Amino acid sequence: MIKLNSRELVMKSNKTFLMILVILFSFTPIQAQIGASLTKTGTTAAQFLKIVVGPRALGMGGAFTATSNDISAVYWNPGGLSRIYGKEATFNHVDWLLDINFDFAAFAIDLEGFGTIGAFVSGMSMGEMVVRTVEKPEGTGENFSAGGLAIGVSYARNLTDNFSIGFNAKYIREHLWHMSSSTFALDIGTLYSIPILNELRIGASISNFGPKMQLSGRDILIITQVGAGEGNLINTQIELDEYELPLIFRFGAALDVIRTSSSRLTTGIDAIHPNDNTEYVNSGFEYSWNEMVFIRAGYKSLFEKGTEQGFTFGVGMNYRVLSALNLKVDYAYQDFGRLKSIHYFSLGLKF
Repeated sequence: MIKLNSRELVMKSNKTFLMILVILFSFTPIQAQIGASLTKTGTTAAQFLKIVVGPRALGMGGAFTATSNDISAVYWNPGGLSRIYGKEATFNHVDWLLDINFDFAAFAIDLEGFGTIGAFVSGMSMGEMVVRTVEKPEGTGENFSAGGLAIGVSYARNLTDNFSIGFNAKYIREHLWHMSSSTFALDIGTLYSIPILNELRIGASISNFGPKMQLSGRDILIITQVGAGEGNLINTQIELDEYELPLIFRFGAALDVIRTSSSRLTTGIDAIHPNDNTEYVNSGFEYSWNEMVFIRAGYKSLFEKGTEQGFTFGVGMNYRVLSALNLKVDYAYQDFGRLKSIHYFSLGLKF
């Protein structure tokens, strides 16, 4: 049996991390080919996948790719799930823009010697709306609804003491009245800790890598009468375009600027490259007192063209209810400029 010493393991993990970064970068679209003036805004499907998860991460301005060490890592960087020890569950609700509701729930468990496995579900919903046509602008007497659903499973593992990798496989579905579209997608993330200062962390992830989506259903069916006869009917279908998923590449760094027995101050910064908008930067910090009380603040979507997002703020509490059960409550506020501000709430259990 061939044994590797610690130095060889570190060198091997470094090479693996760099190779994965090259692979992740190769998936990102080259925007220079489409012109600097084009942002491709509104050209991707399943936009609910871009609604962020977790008040903790949002409170830090979304600079969470390299900080991911709780169950919300399933959204930001699945490689961070390997930093979960024991079992963890979370429930996240957001009363989002324009009467849109977004809910997220996830569960993960650390299996010693195997890695961390998890499952998650997210859903977007809204109230029913009146069907209006040119002929009947006041309504046809019918109502319609729209929404989205994502269900997935996760796996993450520490390849070395400093390097971890994780994956999500998920099913995505959108519906609009009698129409629907579905597909499958993958997320991949890595997290690397460098034992300098108070452990510098570097993370990278790519989300929503999968085939295009295309709506189908009875609403694209058109019945046309041909000729003078009453029975000359032809069924035709409108051909709809296919749209890519909102592919998002994240690269971030985080550092514990202060780490004492009672206090911790973590700062983070992320660079984000989406396939349907301009690049932008997230930055923020988290202050912890005895890992019980948390204060967070940050700035989201800096340099993004035409964004309404900006300042974020959040607080949290981690309270031990029983000897083996922790209750986590988090809240975050997000400024949406000319749109209404958003309030995020989550309830978590760690046991």
